[in-house]
Amino acid sequence: MIKGILLVVSLVIWPASSGLAQVFPSKTIRFIVPFPAGGGADLWARVIGEKLTAAWGQNVIIDNRSGASGIIGTELASRATPDGYTLLMGTTGTHATNPVVFSKLNYDSIRDFAPISNFVDTPFMLVAHPSVPVKSLKDLMSLAKARPGQLNYASFGIGSSAHLAGELFKSMTKLNIVHVPYRGGPPAMVDLLSGQVSLMFNSLPAVIPQVKAGRLRGIAVASARRAKGIPEIPTFGEAGLPGFEAGSWYGVFAPSGTPGAVIAKLHSEIVRMLGSPDIQQRLVAEGADPVGNTPEQFAEQIKRDIAKWGKVAREAGIRAE
Repeated sequence: MIKGILLVVSLVIWPASSGLAQVFPSKTIRFIVPFPAGGGADLWARVIGEKLTAAWGQNVIIDNRSGASGIIGTELASRATPDGYTLLMGTTGTHATNPVVFSKLNYDSIRDFAPISNFVDTPFMLVAHPSVPVKSLKDLMSLAKARPGQLNYASFGIGSSAHLAGELFKSMTKLNIVHVPYRGGPPAMVDLLSGQVSLMFNSLPAVIPQVKAGRLRGIAVASARRAKGIPEIPTFGEAGLPGFEAGSWYGVFAPSGTPGAVIAKLHSEIVRMLGSPDIQQRLVAEGADPVGNTPEQFAEQIKRDIAKWGKVAREAGIRAE
């Protein structure tokens, strides 16, 4: 009897879910970006928004809700109606590092969101100001060992992905390098370019133009393979530190409870746009890697990152308020 009831219920739900996907979207979609305009999250959200608008004929409005390391906008998205008309451009910070460094969050990055797809990965590059007398990772490690506590590295703030990358680097190399936190990436880059700080881990789109112009020196890329946008810079593995990988990803989320058929339609469109030649060309130019994984794969990726960066944060004693 119970099996018969479940069968009837499933037959009722499936057509309704399929019909919902067929009519979605029928109105404007709000795409929340929990960071200011001009940054990586904003850039990729606007690329996705333009493509979705062109494909579906419905406007996608970018809603920048910055503040508190992405917490304000992410919390807002977590409370939105789960109907597919509110999306979030989440990042490594909002979904993997904030949960392990902030003592209290008003959202749960696993429970409160339905992952749709990781759009792109942007590996970090370790860069140095040209005044630092090093040209390779080997040079840098030798200098840091000879001058313990005299070299420093900038980050986007305490508990940020750049901070955690620096602490992972220090843990793996046993080097004494001083952390200098800033209120975001732009002010950190200003001081790095002026020589006020020595080093920084930052995403490829942010540093490739500076390295190519000679204003910064690229030391190594924190990914498994060299970046197509700047192939002359070796990976950390090639440079002598195998296993060191760090960076940021940018992925699309909906509030938990969003219908599966809507999630599937959004995922399908994201994968399709990642295969278009213009997007491929732009990704290479920006130093980003396309992903387009499934919602299930994306969920597992987030869990792995929480475990990885949680370990780094605990061992380094990193806590943010």
